[in-house]
Amino acid sequence: MLTVHHLNNSRSQRILWLLEELGVDYDIRAYQRDPESRRAPAVLKTVHPLGKSPVIEHDGLVVAETGAIIVYLLDTFDADPALRPERGTQDFIDYVHFLHFAEGSAMLPLLLALYTGFLGEAAKPIQPLITNEIRSVLDYCEYSLIRSAWFAGGRLSGADFNMIFPLEAARARGLLKGYDACNAYIDRVWARPAYRRALERGGDYDYGPKG
Repeated sequence: MLTVHHLNNSRSQRILWLLEELGVDYDIRAYQRDPESRRAPAVLKTVHPLGKSPVIEHDGLVVAETGAIIVYLLDTFDADPALRPERGTQDFIDYVHFLHFAEGSAMLPLLLALYTGFLGEAAKPIQPLITNEIRSVLDYCEYSLIRSAWFAGGRLSGADFNMIFPLEAARARGLLKGYDACNAYIDRVWARPAYRRALERGGDYDYGPKG
């Protein structure tokens, strides 16, 4: 049995969605954020030294980091492969690019905006830089999704499982006004039956659909 160490309101929700799309049986070990600090509980460090989620365990292996987990799951269970473009194509290059872009370029300015928000006036000098970086990321996502329905061409791929969270987080913070392609993309993801099943399994998730 594959086990997902799942933290509420976290990026690990993406892994549940992927597993539902793949039709893989899995078990969830659920963890709750500290209600005051919003940090993951210390017990997660007994699973992996970073003490973060998601982490999966499968056949005696422990895999951390969302992108690495996505690659592992597709290598192990995506036999067709339905969720990986053909090698040697631009779609494959885009798949690899956005698989890494999500946690690299895309999430950094969003996290900086979150963390500096606690600093008040002290963060004011760098707020314009952060705002410009967020706009640059969202403009790029919009451009990419105008060209194709998914981030690696005309069909869902492993890249989309990583890219959904930055866009959900941006929408939750009111940053997607005027980004029609990004909003349509989120709506397409939210309408997928596998995504809805993942929400039912994962529990509280503030970044998902309301109602």
